[in-house]
Amino acid sequence: MSERLKVGILGGTGMVGQRFISILADHPWFEVTTIAASPRSAGKTYEEAVGGRWKMTTPMPDAVKDIVVMNVNDVKAVADTVDLVFSAVDMTKDEIRAIEEEYAKCEIPVVSNNSAHRWTPDVPMIIPEINPEHIEIIGEQRKRLGTKRGFIAVKPNCSIQSYTPALAAWREYDPVEVVATTYQAISGAGKTFRDWPEMEGNIIPYIGGEEEKSEQEPLRIFGSIKNGQIVKASKPVITCQCIRVPVLNGHTAAVFVRFASKPSREELIEKLVTFSGEPQRLNLPSAPKQFIRYMEEDDRPQITLDVDYENGMGISIGRLREDTVYDYKFVGLSHNTLRGAAGGAVLCAELLHAKGFI
Repeated sequence: MSERLKVGILGGTGMVGQRFISILADHPWFEVTTIAASPRSAGKTYEEAVGGRWKMTTPMPDAVKDIVVMNVNDVKAVADTVDLVFSAVDMTKDEIRAIEEEYAKCEIPVVSNNSAHRWTPDVPMIIPEINPEHIEIIGEQRKRLGTKRGFIAVKPNCSIQSYTPALAAWREYDPVEVVATTYQAISGAGKTFRDWPEMEGNIIPYIGGEEEKSEQEPLRIFGSIKNGQIVKASKPVITCQCIRVPVLNGHTAAVFVRFASKPSREELIEKLVTFSGEPQRLNLPSAPKQFIRYMEEDDRPQITLDVDYENGMGISIGRLREDTVYDYKFVGLSHNTLRGAAGGAVLCAELLHAKGFI
């Protein structure tokens, strides 16, 4: 590209907004030119607005420090400065739905990290390697919104990224039942150990709303477009428990699967390591070269060793073995704030740009 697209970050002072800013610092296609946040941050430079709340391990990029934060509610003013926005606003679901549609109606593509529009029938929820065809629903959404360029696309919940890619790689073997337990990092709640010291050495066996998302969102990913909307798949049946654990970054899943057919372990591993999609074919900037890797060691994947695989955009699977109740069981690992949040949204935007939607 000869000129980078101008990008706005909605909710840019929060943890996910900070992650967007960090990973876009040297992006070849996108340049952060606008940051919008709550009225209390508006009018301050980004460095002043964030203050001592910068939560990334890398320094705040110099290019954004002096950007004057805009009021996220001044939709027209923000929209006039950008080519697209990434949404990480911290509002109620109803407020998020409304403001994201406002931006879209200002002819701005909105790629959202939020859950508010994940079940809007004509809004695609995308893992780019798995269901890129769902972006075709944007035509129907634009008709509803009355837009030519504006639309909303979303990425799914961070917790499903550690096991849904494996299920996608195995779809020809027809997985029919899945039992998953996810062990989720504190950054998924927008926290660090400095913010949440009571999580040190602790486990909390409840994360509000996560279990329903973890059971239902893969079915929408596996769904199809019918009569102008995305209809979720009927299988596999998934049941899930979600547990918060004292880890900063990285969601781990322990998963049991029953198949309609009976693949061998070798066949399942081959499907994992050869699985790829449009991001790899198109060589998108944020795409992992190998989406899923299989690890033979008994004690892998591990957070400390493996969470940053493929710059945090790859999925690590290990301990695949036959089970005495189900057919197979395995352990998966994904980076929740990269593949599972901001990085996944950036990859989605890259796909949309490569396909001509942005």
